[in-house]
Amino acid sequence: MIRLGLTSFNEHDKLTGKKRSTLYEYAGYLPLVEMDTAYYGIPKQDSVREWTKSVPENFRFVMKVYSGISCQGEWQQYYQSEEEMVEAFLTSMAPMIESGKLFAFLIQFSGTFSCTKENVQYLEKIRRWFTGCPIAIELRNGSWYTAKYIKQTLSFMKHNEFSLVAVDEPQIPTNPVPFFPYVTNDHFALFRFHGRNAAGWMANDKDWRKKRTLYRYNTEEIAELSEAVEKVAREAKEIGVIFNNNSGGDAAGNLLEMKAALNLEYDNLNPKQMDLF
Repeated sequence: MIRLGLTSFNEHDKLTGKKRSTLYEYAGYLPLVEMDTAYYGIPKQDSVREWTKSVPENFRFVMKVYSGISCQGEWQQYYQSEEEMVEAFLTSMAPMIESGKLFAFLIQFSGTFSCTKENVQYLEKIRRWFTGCPIAIELRNGSWYTAKYIKQTLSFMKHNEFSLVAVDEPQIPTNPVPFFPYVTNDHFALFRFHGRNAAGWMANDKDWRKKRTLYRYNTEEIAELSEAVEKVAREAKEIGVIFNNNSGGDAAGNLLEMKAALNLEYDNLNPKQMDLF
């Protein structure tokens, strides 16, 4: 099954027709969402339980893990050890895991997480910490994809049953990360589309959030990405596609274009208001 979704549920008026939507309303249109809430702080278990109750049985979540787990947060001020941090995260996420509505935990590393022995060992720790959980790894350092390391990267991902995220992002000359739709776990694969605005991607001023994913894919680009999704869908059981190019509100529109291109229709979603009459 190919599931199309967006980053967050509450800011996509081109999808729901509302400036701010609830998760329940969002789940009347799409069967997948990426939740980044836990990246900034591990949520209460009750909040996670309410999320799972707000969506139908066939709905799935891509949950971005806490920043401390992806080596981007100062976890030491909150937890005594890495193991305590991971245990807190998994305890929080227990209702989602138990509900069967987890598509994958997304572990997005920064551009400084390069292909080194130490970082490979850290990924091995992640596999031990998240035994039995679906894990999608997003690498933003191009060294993993170089001719020197790509075969080892793919072999490592397969061996550990990680799904290597197929990322479409701006190609930065100093750190190019290619769009690489390759299946490393035949149970599930994940695409994330960030847009191709190189200048915005590199912005580091106070308005960087308004620029980073400011991009609208054109018709030809949507066709190319759709072809890649279809190819991977022949090799993996479950496909998740997340549009994150929403600095200018373009994600939902591009998703609907891909939905049409792939001729997708979704059943068993939450009822929309108009469906109640």
